[in-house]
This record gives sequence, structure tokens and C-alpha cells, in this order.
Amino acid sequence: MSIVVTVNNMSLDGVMQAPGRADEDPRDGFEHGGWARPYSDEVAGRVMGEGMSRTRALVLGRRTYEDFYGFWPGQRDNPFTEVLAATPKYVASRTLREPLPWANSVLMAGDAADEVARLRKEPGGDLVVLGSGDLLRSLMRRGLVDRYVLLIHPLVLGAGRRLFAEDGAFDALRLADSVTTTTGVVIATYEPAGSAPGASGPA
Repeated sequence: MSIVVTVNNMSLDGVMQAPGRADEDPRDGFEHGGWARPYSDEVAGRVMGEGMSRTRALVLGRRTYEDFYGFWPGQRDNPFTEVLAATPKYVASRTLREPLPWANSVLMAGDAADEVARLRKEPGGDLVVLGSGDLLRSLMRRGLVDRYVLLIHPLVLGAGRRLFAEDGAFDALRLADSVTTTTGVVIATYEPAGSAPGASGPA
């Protein structure tokens, strides 16, 4: 059985919107795009690299998939471009059509949460959700997220789309690991309290 892992940058007030670039996601008039970039360092790069080594596949929403495809294939001199291209990518979208443009990309047919539940039953490494807030919240409602890797940044944005919606269900978590970077980012790993990874909700 695989486990579903979400990896997300997050401000102290829970905002996950547009951490990478100013033009990444300006929805709702968001003006702080690129807020995570000044906090990057070797420690965060190492932790993310270790996580990628356990990744069986990526699970992405349409917006995140298109944003990543528009950026990563053109990047050089980094350890992630080739790995991302070679990693299987399952994409949730009602508007995209196959064939998808990025290598090793598959469009999930039907309900995305049902498809992730099916993939989760298969053996292998981690199914990693990057960004993809709408998709992620649908998985959370179904109890399909086994591990949260949150890069919590030392800043308050005051506005923006948040990881945990105000109408979300109660869910107790336990801290499984934490690493502090040189720039004050806390990389906190949480798992559902009282449940072993892979057993946090309906399959």
C-alpha cells in the first residue's frame, strides 16, 4: 500500500497561494506572489530531495500541473528538472485532454479522489501532492492524506488561499518530524493522530 503525502509551503497564517513567483496565482487580487523564494536554502533543498527519492508518483491539480510544466522543463543546473520529468504524474482536470504535454503524465478519469484511493491501494512509494489546493482539500475530506509535510514560513500574509478551509472537518494530527532551516522555515511533518500511515481514512 502506498501513502499520500502533501508537500506545501505555508505562511504562519495558513496561506499557501503563489509561493514561487509573482505571477504564479493572482486570483482574488493576491499581491504577494513569490513570498517563499527569499527563504530557500540548502537545508530545504536537501529535505525536498530526500522526499523526492521516496516518490512513486506526483498527484497534481490542473492549475499546478500547467504552472509546473510552464516552468520546470526550461530549467537547467538543478537536481529537480530531470526527476520531475521522469516521475509519473497523475493530473486531476475536467478541461484538459490527453495526450498531456509533459512526459509521463496521465489524466485521471472520473472522480479524482476515487482514483487516488485506487492508486493508494497499490504497492510502491509515496504519492506526493504538490500545491493543488482544491484537489488536496477533496482528498482531505475523504481521509486520503496520510502525511503533511508543511514548510512553515516566518511571515504573515494576511490574505490568500489557505491550506485548511474554514469549513474543513476536525482532524487531530501528531508531529512526526521537524527540521528548521537557516532562514527560519520550519519543515514540519504531521500524520493523523492514532493512525498508522496508510490507515487514516477510507480506502
